Amino acid sequence: MGKVTGFMEYARIEEGYRSVKERIKHYREFVIGLDDTQAKTQGARCMDCGTPFCNNGCPLGNVVPDFNDLVYRGDWQGAWKVLSSTNNFPEFTGRICPAPCEAACVLGISRQPVGIKSIEHAIIDRAWAQGWVTPQPPLRKTGKRVAVIGSGPAGMAAAQQLARAGHDVTLFEKNDRPGGLLRYGIPDFKLEKLHIDQRIAQMQAEGVTLRTGVRIGDLPKKGPGSLINDFSSETLTPAQVLSDFDAVLLTGGAEQSRDLAVPGRDLEGIHFAMEWLPQQNRVNAGDKLKHAISAAGKHVVVIGGGDTGSDCVGTSNRHGAKSVTQFEVLPMPLEQEDKPLTWPYWPIKLRTSSSHEEGAAREFAISTQAFIGQKGKVKALRTVQVAFKNGKPAEVPGTEKEWPADLVLLAMGFTNPAATLLDAFGVEKDARGNAKASTGEADGYATSASKVFAAGDMRRGQSLVVWAIREGRQAARAVDAFLMGASNLPG
Repeated sequence: MGKVTGFMEYARIEEGYRSVKERIKHYREFVIGLDDTQAKTQGARCMDCGTPFCNNGCPLGNVVPDFNDLVYRGDWQGAWKVLSSTNNFPEFTGRICPAPCEAACVLGISRQPVGIKSIEHAIIDRAWAQGWVTPQPPLRKTGKRVAVIGSGPAGMAAAQQLARAGHDVTLFEKNDRPGGLLRYGIPDFKLEKLHIDQRIAQMQAEGVTLRTGVRIGDLPKKGPGSLINDFSSETLTPAQVLSDFDAVLLTGGAEQSRDLAVPGRDLEGIHFAMEWLPQQNRVNAGDKLKHAISAAGKHVVVIGGGDTGSDCVGTSNRHGAKSVTQFEVLPMPLEQEDKPLTWPYWPIKLRTSSSHEEGAAREFAISTQAFIGQKGKVKALRTVQVAFKNGKPAEVPGTEKEWPADLVLLAMGFTNPAATLLDAFGVEKDARGNAKASTGEADGYATSASKVFAAGDMRRGQSLVVWAIREGRQAARAVDAFLMGASNLPG
């Protein structure tokens, strides 16, 4: 694949970034993609390895060596056809996927892996520019009606696949715009929303009916970590949906935020990340918000060291925060993983995002003991260092410290989907509060409720966009087989 000796001749080429000084002034994407020559050179590095572990490393099973080779040979349209055969939305994964395929790259054992994600990014951007991405309406209709509830990546993928199979698909979204957490969770500087809009337009041309502002079932009770983002103006009962549709697929996100129950939690100025990030996306879209949370001129502390925390860091810097500090309870990992020990699996290592590079202090092995307030508002927090013994954190005496904090953002992940939707349909839940649904051949993605299926974060819990797309595609195949007795849809 590619050039036989390419992996020995060429070094990995990283995508570039606009300067920090320039990009923190706006919320647009700032990644500089590979040009034709760079992409071809990167494709040339792909080895003709007997077992391409990148295929298994990618949850979608993308045929990575094939599209790498086609890019190297200059057949961009062929590369697009290969990529789109397994991935409905490469513009999403090419921007925000952490690229487990690269962690599994055989070349990565001894050198830098092939830049698979950057090649994917280049392919899909060219495909849109050249007009290759067009609607694919079905040749014939089945007369079957399917409701897909939740318009994130899992719901979008499932709706598109089911529409292409000839079913009449209605995609429901409780918010005023489609996209789920892609729309109101991922900052615009990582994923501009025009990418969602153009896919929705394609899906509508394929026959998908979009209904936004519609809630299925009762509103959840407000409480710690409960749903924040809900702009529904219409409510339907599960009985109505089940009566109107032949199958229902639940694809909502894992939106129940993990809370931090320490003294002072009720002080003003402490917010879940998903209270804050969607507000900025709405402002970017032109919405006028009253009492929007601002980080301007404030000492910001982000609790949680993952991607959501990184998004909070980048957004805080764009607000003009006085300082940004990010806490992580786990110890700082090594900068370079032990490849013989971890390959081809996803390694734990120090990851520095573009947001971190824009300015942030990072503290590891640290735990928050209490929030300290003044006149009802948070002004500081007290921490202690922790050491891990037998996998459990233990406080280190004498390491207590106070940090100035005018705004605290809780970004510690999500525990499960909102229980109200699952309860409304009478769906049995697993031990983690997710919809209990298998992925077996006989009853794939089916729940305990008659003709109700579940996929994505709704079924597996908080996960990656690439897993959501995979689950949406596989669930679509399961629903199609349920309705028709068999399915020709790819899994």
